[in-house]
Amino acid sequence: MASICKVSNPCFNSTSYGSRSSSTPKFVVNLRNSTFNHSLSGSKLSLVINPSIRASLCVKCSQADGNGSSVKRTTLHHLYETQGQSPWYDNLCRPVTDLIPLIDSGVRGVTSNPAIFQKAISTSNAYNDQFRELVQAGKDIDSVYWELVVKDIQDACKLFETIFDKTDGGDGYVSVEVSPRLADDTEGTVEAAKWLHKKVERSNVYIKIPATAPCIPSIKEVISLGISVNVTLIFSLSRYEAVIDAYLDGLEASGLSDLSRVTSVASFFVSRVDTLVDKLLEKIGTLEALDLRGKAANAQAALAYDLYQKKFSGPRWEALVKKGAKKQRLLWASTSVKNPAYPDTLYVDPLIGPDTVSTMPDQALQAFIDHGSVARTIDANLSEAEGIYSALEKLGIDWGFVGSQLELEGVDSFKKSFDSLLDSLQEKANTLKLVNL
Repeated sequence: MASICKVSNPCFNSTSYGSRSSSTPKFVVNLRNSTFNHSLSGSKLSLVINPSIRASLCVKCSQADGNGSSVKRTTLHHLYETQGQSPWYDNLCRPVTDLIPLIDSGVRGVTSNPAIFQKAISTSNAYNDQFRELVQAGKDIDSVYWELVVKDIQDACKLFETIFDKTDGGDGYVSVEVSPRLADDTEGTVEAAKWLHKKVERSNVYIKIPATAPCIPSIKEVISLGISVNVTLIFSLSRYEAVIDAYLDGLEASGLSDLSRVTSVASFFVSRVDTLVDKLLEKIGTLEALDLRGKAANAQAALAYDLYQKKFSGPRWEALVKKGAKKQRLLWASTSVKNPAYPDTLYVDPLIGPDTVSTMPDQALQAFIDHGSVARTIDANLSEAEGIYSALEKLGIDWGFVGSQLELEGVDSFKKSFDSLLDSLQEKANTLKLVNL
């Protein structure tokens, strides 16, 4: 049952330091444990509720008559309209109509990965009917997995079509990743990307390809085929530059006279960097080292944005712009705080800048809607970021090791999620077949 309540700090109970909440009362539509089928008529908010939703969403309303009768635009709208950063949602689960209130709150795209689908499919009954039909039709488990995933992606793409069309392909994307088993397979990744793009058959789908060394040539090849790509698992500046070059090389090799429909984002992971670097700093143990905890990730991200600005300028880029090319936007991923001692918007507030994307899971999204600060911050103090990056090097932090280690962990994590889900689906299929004997 949805409820509208008057509270001082809606929807988010923070235990971290540095969180800010307005003392001005806000009205909140509490969507916890409910599915949202809605309509917006003028400034009125109308709700029809069905049971079962994953998370709550804060909807701040004006207090014109004390009843929250008109909808107020959220921090996410303000972020996009004033700073040019697109807020995306890092999650996907059935029913995909759960995305509707998020879209109304200002979310402009969705990212998914094998871990997200492992959680969604293994913990929800919403997939049972389709799963049963596929198994009874004699589909193997790999095929069953992709049929389940592709349906979610197609349904989500439909919800974001309006944004995609209104922005002429600038936003409204839904991302789906090739099998993580292919992270070391250049040609296999190309073939998987081609197949998945054709299978989904939606203009606003991003095919996710990991930024492993073997997949850098895959990115170039897939882009050259006119397929839009979300490059994922980027943890270092050197690998990020290789990703940009692969995108530019792909555009140049495409032979297309109109490049405007080939787009890309580069998913640069943030919080995981601090998780690893903080451990290394604690091993060093000096006051200088301990003082740098929680600073590595955002410093490297600021340098990544500086690199982005440099690479997407100059004669080479201008020649591509004449053919309609669009910049490969930086997407900040892994934006949830892993250390509860840190502010809950630590990987969102300091990384705001034009032509970027921030994809946020539930915790980070709710925190930012509630008390996030909207201002251009990503390049506000580049010299400070350079100083932190250099100071960490001087202390013995090897950025090459950090990037390689996090990439290995990221690929391994996705492989485990993928394999675990396929195993559980196989067990479920075996049980279903026994029941039907």
